[in-house]
Amino acid sequence: MLPRVILHNAVSVDGRMDWLNIDLAQYYGLVSRWRENATLVGAGTILAAPDPVPPEDASAFEPPPVKPRDKRPLLVVPDSRGRVRSWHALRQAPYWRGMVALCSRATPREYRDYLKRRHIDCIITGREQVDLRRALEELNARYGVKVVRVDSGGTLNGALLRAGLISEVSILIQPSLVGGTTPRGLFLAPDLTSAAGVVGAKLAQVEKLKGGVVWLRYKVAR
Repeated sequence: MLPRVILHNAVSVDGRMDWLNIDLAQYYGLVSRWRENATLVGAGTILAAPDPVPPEDASAFEPPPVKPRDKRPLLVVPDSRGRVRSWHALRQAPYWRGMVALCSRATPREYRDYLKRRHIDCIITGREQVDLRRALEELNARYGVKVVRVDSGGTLNGALLRAGLISEVSILIQPSLVGGTTPRGLFLAPDLTSAAGVVGAKLAQVEKLKGGVVWLRYKVAR
């Protein structure tokens, strides 16, 4: 079964995701409403984090403690190229109860061994790239994931859009205009060849928040 997939992003009035001054308390304060079972974060978003990654110590190779009553979500990262090497630091964050890497059959064996030695669960789907649909189905089957919140940039958002996997889009429109020609929008995906690929959405909520931010929620026809 496919989980419910919710995109939650902040954008400027002209749809850009860069150069924004986001109220993080406001942004993440809304997240608890969905009671997510998994947070889906793109590898590029992880790699773009500004904080330096501390070196590994012996704890990186120890099995994580099992806490059956832990209600925190899983951190799930699609990474078919094996670029994320900061799992030990991510595990120390208080936001998630466990880690899952999504890989493809083309993911280097060295990276899959790297994950195994650090007790990072791995789901393998797809040939060259992660088959996101099958990966989401496996998250449901293996871990009982019913609600996924996507906390990522336009590349993963675009892949989910083209795969028809998005259930809801939550947008915090910031009172700013950015402009520009580089692709830093909400969905980065191959251009459509016809209008048949346009995805319909139904407005579910409009709310004005402090600071002139407008919160829009749309239900998406999957």
